[in-house]
Amino acid sequence: MKIIERYITRELLIPFTVVIIILAALFSSFSSARFLSAAVTESLGIAAMLKLILLRTLIALEVLMPIALYVAIVMGLGRLHRDQEINVLRSAGVSDNRIIYAVLIVAIPVGIISGVLSIFVRPWAYEESYILNAQAEAELNMDRFQAGRFYGSEGSGRVIYLQTKDSTGKEMKNVFHYIRKKDSSEIIVAKEAHPQEPTAGQRPQINLLDGATYRLMHSETRDMVVRFEKLVYFTDSGNVLDYKRKAATTMVLQKSDQPRDIAEFQWRLSRPIATILLALIAIPFSRASPRQDKGEKTYYVAALVFAIYYILNGLAQTWVEQGAIGRVPGVWWLYVLMSMVAFSLLSPGFWRKLFRRQ
Repeated sequence: MKIIERYITRELLIPFTVVIIILAALFSSFSSARFLSAAVTESLGIAAMLKLILLRTLIALEVLMPIALYVAIVMGLGRLHRDQEINVLRSAGVSDNRIIYAVLIVAIPVGIISGVLSIFVRPWAYEESYILNAQAEAELNMDRFQAGRFYGSEGSGRVIYLQTKDSTGKEMKNVFHYIRKKDSSEIIVAKEAHPQEPTAGQRPQINLLDGATYRLMHSETRDMVVRFEKLVYFTDSGNVLDYKRKAATTMVLQKSDQPRDIAEFQWRLSRPIATILLALIAIPFSRASPRQDKGEKTYYVAALVFAIYYILNGLAQTWVEQGAIGRVPGVWWLYVLMSMVAFSLLSPGFWRKLFRRQ
């Protein structure tokens, strides 16, 4: 890499790093506030909540990175234009193609990282977050129950009591559980209970030892009693293992013919393309001359262009999800349009025609 390219890439990487850190911090703060307001710490604990925030931030990075790169190019090259460093480079024989090449040196690796996050990290992070969410939403979550107190839920008709609980929360004695169902009532009593940490793809559960289950029928006179040495009780609603396209692997989505799966698959594949095309589109919007005093106008146009892209991106994915557009052209028409816009803006004379003096 020559000294000119190294200098330009440094001018882009510094604002990119600052912007991505700020965006990630803001997103993490927003997620923390939302989880705290929903009292997630009461059901999951601080460690699990921090893990959930980290997973959500990882998922968001595939969107935040293209935004940060777009802003960094507008800011970084914009500063070089305002300080007339670009003019000095051009007078020294540096062409616009070398500037574009320097931008691509940054944009291509960022696009690859965004693609890896979208194709591989995104499904894993969603799967882990779904499991944690199921734990947080589970009504029978022993972590939030104190010994010697009754806990009830009027909506579900559930009553829970623990006589004793150790300091680690991993062992409970003399557990009572009552739940009212549509046609029956169920009572479970056990001498011991041990929550089990779920692994990937596993539902949250509690192991109940040495107890009995009483099922009292509402419409019949015959009830049922079952004694057990060990009973595995699932504490969630059972939906955690349901098929969720965002947690499905990319290979599974590729073989599916469902519109929503197709939209999710194409979204993942399009992240690197979107990152690179947004970087190319950002280059012309950095051309601000202090003598023409059009810098602020250029930034407004750059923000408007990105807003239009964001809206069209959502529409493209929604149309594929609803089946209005098939696998072909799918969401790819948007990136064909972006390519045409990028090449038009980067073509010689286009910018001067667009912002020529009145």
